[in-house]
Amino acid sequence: MINKVTSGAILLIFLFSGLMTAQEKKESKKEWSQLEGKQRLDGPDQLVIPRINGPVTLDGLSDEPAWEGIEPLPVIMHRPNFGNEPSERTEILVAFDDDFLYVAGRLFDSEPTKIQANSKQRDSGDPSSEWFGIIIDSFNDNENALAFFTTPAGLRWDAAVFNDAQGENPMNISWNTFWDVATVRNDEGWFAEFRIPFSSLRFQDINGRVVMSIISWRYIARKAEWTIFPAIPPNWGFFSKFKPSQAQEVVFEGLYSRKALYIAPYLLGGFGQSFELNEGETAYQRIVNLAHEVGLDVKYGLTSNLTLDVTLNTDFAQVEADDQQINLTRFSLFFPEKRLFFQERSSNFDFNFETSEPNRLFYSRRIGIYKGKPVRIYGGVRLVGRVGLWDLGFLSMQTAPIEKLPSENFGVFRIRRQVFNPYSYIGAISTTRVGMDGSYNIAYGLDGIFRLFGDDYLTMKWAQTFENGQKNNPLSLNPARIRLMWERRTIKGLGYGLSYARAGADYNPGIGFELRENYSRLASGLFYGWFPGEKSPLFTHRVFLNSFLFVRNANGAIESFEIGPGYEFETKSGYNSRITPTIFYENVPETFSLSDDAEVPEGKYTFYGLNGVFKTPPGKPIYTVVNLDAGSFYDGWRVSLGLTPKWSISSSLELGGTYQFNQVTFPNREQHFTAHIGLLRVLYMLNTKFSATAFIQYNSAIDAVIANIRLRYNPREGIDLYLVYNEGLNTNRFREDPVLPFTGSRTVLLKYTYTFNI
Repeated sequence: MINKVTSGAILLIFLFSGLMTAQEKKESKKEWSQLEGKQRLDGPDQLVIPRINGPVTLDGLSDEPAWEGIEPLPVIMHRPNFGNEPSERTEILVAFDDDFLYVAGRLFDSEPTKIQANSKQRDSGDPSSEWFGIIIDSFNDNENALAFFTTPAGLRWDAAVFNDAQGENPMNISWNTFWDVATVRNDEGWFAEFRIPFSSLRFQDINGRVVMSIISWRYIARKAEWTIFPAIPPNWGFFSKFKPSQAQEVVFEGLYSRKALYIAPYLLGGFGQSFELNEGETAYQRIVNLAHEVGLDVKYGLTSNLTLDVTLNTDFAQVEADDQQINLTRFSLFFPEKRLFFQERSSNFDFNFETSEPNRLFYSRRIGIYKGKPVRIYGGVRLVGRVGLWDLGFLSMQTAPIEKLPSENFGVFRIRRQVFNPYSYIGAISTTRVGMDGSYNIAYGLDGIFRLFGDDYLTMKWAQTFENGQKNNPLSLNPARIRLMWERRTIKGLGYGLSYARAGADYNPGIGFELRENYSRLASGLFYGWFPGEKSPLFTHRVFLNSFLFVRNANGAIESFEIGPGYEFETKSGYNSRITPTIFYENVPETFSLSDDAEVPEGKYTFYGLNGVFKTPPGKPIYTVVNLDAGSFYDGWRVSLGLTPKWSISSSLELGGTYQFNQVTFPNREQHFTAHIGLLRVLYMLNTKFSATAFIQYNSAIDAVIANIRLRYNPREGIDLYLVYNEGLNTNRFREDPVLPFTGSRTVLLKYTYTFNI
């Protein structure tokens, strides 16, 4: 019955799509109306990308005869004063041949000695460096794109943009692909050349004609100035310059697909040390484990727009470390996915329910991780891309048994497509989690994002889950999750958002993430923003009012409520600040612990707080973020202070750190909780190929120091050699009986990956 429900839901959305687009039999000749200054017409407003006129030597200078006759793109100032002429001469050239997309930046500077290049690390997002690059919406879907950027130091930074660059962090910087860049500095400025293989992009060609969309921009750090093509206003905040929906449509003639094949085996060796209680629980005994792993990842381009990934003994990203967090809530913490196998066009699998919370139907960290420990993944397959008008994502993986958990199979199938206009979508998803012991959890979802007019969007999502031991009634709301949201996406002028969500008592996404159970949620936001103009030192500022309400479905009682006004501003020099006073109401159903020394009893609480954030200009070598939360807290008081400085000493050395202080006091109950998190990052970069990182964290809540020291040699994309040392130290050995060992855990790993491009 469950399979029939899932299949029927997917069939329903296909039929629904067909009815809505029956008149669109020839999509390649479709004409879109003008929306926000970007016409979607098949011809007049498309820019034809020229073919390169000969061989290119990748040296950064773009002075070969091959570049002659290629006209620079018309650029304009994006900020601080949109529409002005750029303060420095900037020439951006784009061309292609059968195999590569070429991008050249001639970034002239009247004061070349002031050019800033403060990092050499792969994927460093250093805001105090100069930047230049391109964003490519290769499917021209107005929602997803790939970004390629560099600095005068010649580092490579790439990322996958999703959700039309909407949200707090709408990009995945863990995504990497194959491409090359070269830069050079001289007394005229700095210059860059990109060579991006078309095999690293996914696109659709119709008889050799390919339509994409592009954005290209330059950042001058010391002036906090962006120069951009096309003329995109900063109306959507920082990520305006990444928005695929505002990109310039471009055409490639005579471009055909290439079926790339990448085979990437990896070898991992090392040892681990841990301590476990003996049978009599009188002392800890030392356990040594030798690590030796061999795995394989294969990436094959079935077509120009479909990629097949196959993995055996999947790599677990042991070289990465999660940041420590202090949890002052009764809900689970959320950590991002870092494993490479899950990165390729990961946005195809997105089915997220909130923008302010991590609730989602599919969360890949449910695969291969159990109670914080890795579970061996025997292998799996993953298919992403586009078939006709449909964005497609398919995944199937098999894990090994661990403790009481049986071997399980995880499956995901996701489809989406445009409807009505280039900014609206409908889609469907199904997920399965089936254990070898007969247990199962199956879910399906339907969603739609509709651009109604201007910047107004309507989002609709529906999901149901079914599992063994439940009634599994598809006509009931108990196993269902729903969300409706109307929002105006802008930071200029009047903005608003109103959303309703509900999760039933039996809703349980087996490979998803959900903070709460059996609730209804109503949220709203209202704001007004200004761009004061060229004469003002302010770039933008706005006032806002946000609120949300959680209600328990079981009895209609209010569970949580927050409301608060706020004000934020950003100066043209880069200072940024926000302040928000908030009223909280919490109805705690059962006692929960903050630490061994403090807890929050069952009861109803009303309290008040003040949140403030202050950021210094990111274009300076020293950059700092300060966070403050203070006020009453349940039946006590709370002060949380965060300080995150970063110092780019030179292009070879960078220091960064974080200090978080959390103090909670319940004077009526004589309970106190004080927690400190200290984090120190030291990064040394010999060049763009070799780096050494020391990442040391202290967490007083668990009385531990956690160190991660990593050496990386990356001569080119696809070849990586890591030497990693991890150490966990107990800072309070006497908090338990028997006394804890000084060293909690230790690992030393050597990992080598080599990618064959066939």
